[in-house]
Amino acid sequence: MQNLDPRLDNDESAIRGGLGKISVGELRSSPSLKRKLLALLAVIGPGIIVMVGDNDAGGITTYAQAGQAYGYTLLWLMPVLVIVLAVSQEMVVRLGAVTGVGHGKLLKERFGRFWAAFSVVDLFALNLLTLITEFIGVRYALGYFGVPPAIAVTVMGIVLVGAVASGRFERWERFMLVLVLVSLLVIPLVLLTHWHVGGVATGLLIPGVKGGITSTATIFIIGIVGTTIAPWQLFFQQSNVVDKRITPRWIKYERADTFIGAIVTNAAAACVMIAAAAVFVGFKVGAFQDAGQLAQGFASHAGAITGVIFAIILLEASLIGAATVTLSTSYALGDLFGVDQSLNTPVREAKGFYASYILLVAISAGVVLIPSLPLSLVNLAVQVLAGVLLPSALLFLLLLCNDKEIMGPWMNPPWLNILATFIVSLLLQLSLILTIVTVLPTISVTGLLIGTFIPVVVVTVGVAIYQVKIRTPEHIDRVARLSWSMPASALLHRPPQSRGRGLVLLFVRIYLIIAVILMVISFVRLGSG
Repeated sequence: MQNLDPRLDNDESAIRGGLGKISVGELRSSPSLKRKLLALLAVIGPGIIVMVGDNDAGGITTYAQAGQAYGYTLLWLMPVLVIVLAVSQEMVVRLGAVTGVGHGKLLKERFGRFWAAFSVVDLFALNLLTLITEFIGVRYALGYFGVPPAIAVTVMGIVLVGAVASGRFERWERFMLVLVLVSLLVIPLVLLTHWHVGGVATGLLIPGVKGGITSTATIFIIGIVGTTIAPWQLFFQQSNVVDKRITPRWIKYERADTFIGAIVTNAAAACVMIAAAAVFVGFKVGAFQDAGQLAQGFASHAGAITGVIFAIILLEASLIGAATVTLSTSYALGDLFGVDQSLNTPVREAKGFYASYILLVAISAGVVLIPSLPLSLVNLAVQVLAGVLLPSALLFLLLLCNDKEIMGPWMNPPWLNILATFIVSLLLQLSLILTIVTVLPTISVTGLLIGTFIPVVVVTVGVAIYQVKIRTPEHIDRVARLSWSMPASALLHRPPQSRGRGLVLLFVRIYLIIAVILMVISFVRLGSG
């Protein structure tokens, strides 16, 4: 998959690799189907990689454990999360293509160094923990084939460093796309298990939870949300779009790349959940507590080949998850400290970028080898932490996509702001429920769910009314829109610090502190239980 040409201000743009030049006349008309397909093939990469990368080792383990504990009854989350993924990552695509800079740099430019540092430090902590789960995954995956833990994590570390050391974006991307193809092994995995068609259909279409909505079920739901869409994805895909040099003229193709990825990643997650629900039905909840036991369980109860397939899927998930998560951290740190952070830059010219990548890999590999580390609990905690941090990350994303000075004609349309507000409110509702059941473990979670949904509706309706009042339709020439890009940073004005904006940022700060503290309390209780 080729890089696209750098940002251009003239009337023509070309895609390298023999696709020819696209003129202004062609921009005004509809290109042929062949040209559209060729353009999509040239652009495809960042969207599908970031999506499949989120089906990492922690994700695969969480989906399998959810299928084991709740059968098919949590499958309804998958189609819902397709929409959540598509909405959030489409905004990221536009930000990267229009601004040409990474997510962390935009946060610093528009919200100040404090909020940029706050977001990047949060991301660094979460990504370090996430990377640990990837090494946990490769330890279990290769352990299934008899490879000792020390050798397993060492080999993975060498592969991860080697994948980025070439200084060529195309080579790294090809490696990632090979892993994407390997992830399709979820199809034979689910086909080799005897799942119930009616149960799967009911689980996909009718929201519900086996045994009712308890505090543990709430933790699992937030964990599934957190592993399907995580804050690191925002930083990764925006910087990856910039690294690939995608401009506004190619946004519709990158959108298609992203939407395909959203469908593929959630379909794969559903396959793992269905396979686990079919194989482990009737077993005591928690009988298979980690990925290694899950692989052995598949082999024992669904045939040796399913155990091998699950272990290979886990290995692929560990590699692609580790590569994308680590790279997103290096991208974010580069944005914060203003250092060169591109896969197209040789190691000798971007030592800080590559050093941060290698350091993360080394620390995570070392932690996983600590004896008696509660690996299963660490895995679930990471997914839940991602779910807790996600609302604040999406809130900043929403504010950036409504910043007219940097987005110009690419600002969010009213309907997207309304939908995004509804999604962020739902995620905040889940975090609030987790907070309340931590303080009051005996409270009715079902009643709490209904009661906290009312503010979600009120906020969404309020935003809808506000959008109708403030937004007036503007006619923008298509060619002018496709040629528009963010002005140079020196020409930008800092957004006005209104009272409303200040209150929102204060709320985010308080929310994050309280939510993380109470999440820790929840997991201390879960671990002791």
